[in-house]
Amino acid sequence: MSSPDNKNMYFIVESSEYTRDHNVGRICYIEESKYISRIQIDNPTSLEVKIIGLYVEKRVKVNNIQPLSEQEAQLLLALGDDEARIRAFKDREGLDQALRLTKDSRVTVQVDGEWCQGVIRYIGSITRKRYPDPITGTFFGIELQGKDKGKGQHDGQYNSERYFKCSKDCGVFTPFTRVRPGAPKPLDPPKPLQAPVECLAAGERVSFFTEDGMHNGMVVALDEENNKPFVIISVDRTEKGDKGETIILPLDSVIREELLSPGPSSKTHLDVTGPLTGKTTEVKEPIHLSLDSVVEVELSAGKTVYGTVRWIGRLPGVEGTRVGLELEEPTGVSDGTFKGERFFNCPPKRGLFVKLDSCRPDSRFQTPGGTEGTLSTTMTNKHTARNGALGSVVEGSVAPLSSERALQMLEGRMRGVQGHCNSCYMDSALFSLFSCSSVLDSLLFKATKQQDAPVQTTLLQQIVNPLRKHGFVSSENVMKLRRQLQDGGHSDHTFTTEEKDPEEFLTLLMHRILCLEPLLKLSAGEKVQESYCYQIFLDQNHSLVLPTVQQLLEHSLHSGGLRLAEIPSCLILQMPRFGKKFKMFDKIIPSLELDVTDLLLESPRECVLCGVLANFECNECFRDPTFGSTGFKQFCESCSHKVHSHPRRKSHQPSRLRLPEGYPSAATHHSAPKEKLQLFAVLCIETSHYVSFVRYGPGAKDWMFFDSMADREGDQDGYNIPTVWACPEVGRYLEMPLAELAAQVPREMDGVAKRLFCDAYMYLYQSPSMALYR
Repeated sequence: MSSPDNKNMYFIVESSEYTRDHNVGRICYIEESKYISRIQIDNPTSLEVKIIGLYVEKRVKVNNIQPLSEQEAQLLLALGDDEARIRAFKDREGLDQALRLTKDSRVTVQVDGEWCQGVIRYIGSITRKRYPDPITGTFFGIELQGKDKGKGQHDGQYNSERYFKCSKDCGVFTPFTRVRPGAPKPLDPPKPLQAPVECLAAGERVSFFTEDGMHNGMVVALDEENNKPFVIISVDRTEKGDKGETIILPLDSVIREELLSPGPSSKTHLDVTGPLTGKTTEVKEPIHLSLDSVVEVELSAGKTVYGTVRWIGRLPGVEGTRVGLELEEPTGVSDGTFKGERFFNCPPKRGLFVKLDSCRPDSRFQTPGGTEGTLSTTMTNKHTARNGALGSVVEGSVAPLSSERALQMLEGRMRGVQGHCNSCYMDSALFSLFSCSSVLDSLLFKATKQQDAPVQTTLLQQIVNPLRKHGFVSSENVMKLRRQLQDGGHSDHTFTTEEKDPEEFLTLLMHRILCLEPLLKLSAGEKVQESYCYQIFLDQNHSLVLPTVQQLLEHSLHSGGLRLAEIPSCLILQMPRFGKKFKMFDKIIPSLELDVTDLLLESPRECVLCGVLANFECNECFRDPTFGSTGFKQFCESCSHKVHSHPRRKSHQPSRLRLPEGYPSAATHHSAPKEKLQLFAVLCIETSHYVSFVRYGPGAKDWMFFDSMADREGDQDGYNIPTVWACPEVGRYLEMPLAELAAQVPREMDGVAKRLFCDAYMYLYQSPSMALYR
């Protein structure tokens, strides 16, 4: 199987001389790097490609195959047979139409020979990948509407997996050949509209955005379905002379054209820091904006969106001063680019360019008696920090921080989660889990018991959102969560005053309150054990001196006769200690990637000697230094026979490995795919005080250190000053050879690196291949 890092080139077999091996209509692929290297050597008449579904490489003539994009290959794979694929491939119009379809597009779909009206609710796979194929078929999940309701087969669920939600018997899954773009008129008779849709009327000019840029048009009609308003727009003829069309969009996806066009007399005073060309003077109602100001913009649907100013200036081909906003929610239209040119960076669909005078200071942060229209995001005075003015947020979620944005938002004093009254265990756990990772965001949105809803609301609205949006959470917000945990009968009466352990808090939150499915499932013989954290235990015969986390986990599972029953989306590991003060190892080396391939109960594994698919495992060989000091030992049949022919190992009893159903046999000589978890945070403890390290980006030096009680202002009536600072020195040490790292004297290590290597208490890993929500 090709590496996930390698791009593939896809083809369809258009004609074939050897139909027995690769029929016309088969989808095949080759790694892009291999293709390029082959082309550079000569002008090949044939290629070695992998045929999807056959598990083997075949040589095909170049003249017999036609190139496909990955999206086209996925659409064609959803068709049931080769003949249907080649027929659909040659019908370019249908394939091109399918590529343009998006979620919420209105379509007609063929159901039992009848064309029905519906809306696309899901586009993607509904089947598991078959090893070693890199892709699977793309299907359309459609909700039938209007007079065709009830003609479907399900409610958006397929094979016990939910892909979207609709009424019973109103959902269908289908390949693209049975889907057509919908009619340009509303599906149901117009109904009286509810407020706030009076803000738009037929005949008004509006703007909207698609993947190929901004478009303009006129409102033809408004309608509402399932309490969700939508607008029917007659799109303008394009500059190229292409004929306009009529489309249907959700009302909140449309913006009045005047918001994106300069007004006839836009006069605004500017107090600007950042890129700005041209000046406007004289003011009717002054607005003082600077980079990083938080503002609000009222859109045409009567909905106000909130964002942060990331750029101010003039856009190419557009008159007047524009503001580039990074929105709180993904209701924008770009990632900071305009007509292919980048002006600032933000996540996809969070960027929006609007007129300067369309912005107003964020009313949520206006204080009584304050200057109307004046806004500053520099809130560092002591009173604000102590009273948590940054803690109030609107409903909804804020995405986790990453890379440069994380450092800009979080680094400095009064950053992170403010500590108070023995709360460092909770502060460090919350910062580690939610600042730069979304792996446990399911806690914030899953259905929960009515009596526990306040805990979930506080966690989302007063801790996670402020942390990601403002980089600061006040101690009062954390104390509110602690009181809710205590007053709700979930903990003892000391939960607001006494020191606890991170695992005690996390298990309480995930298990007893929010009832999250256990993160970890371990197989012990015929039984499966479930838990939220895993405590590493070692037997007395281990030979580890300067262990990695990988080695510790392998030894612990081996000594306990355990295996992972499935790949965890989040793995929380507690390091071996005797209480909080006595460490088993002077240093532990973080494993940035945790390879769990050999730790899974039923997972394809490689032979440790020759690298082909293994089918035997030997527990007695685990500690045999001949094959390496650590790690599980599995062999192919040939290597197992050779290894256990040695007199010293004749008494060993290797056991046969079980492969997943349908997996190709070892005789095909396939190597096994790797399953790896990525380290994203480490909690450390020293003298009963918890701090944390968080990996905020993909770079080797993208590390930050957080201490919720790094400093203090005042005595008994004072407050703690939480601090976050970058610690790139951690990356430098992690890149050192093991022997050089072992020779480092802890007290002489740069910065805070010593605390990571010597005081690690809990490691947090996430799986990039698993779904985030359970």
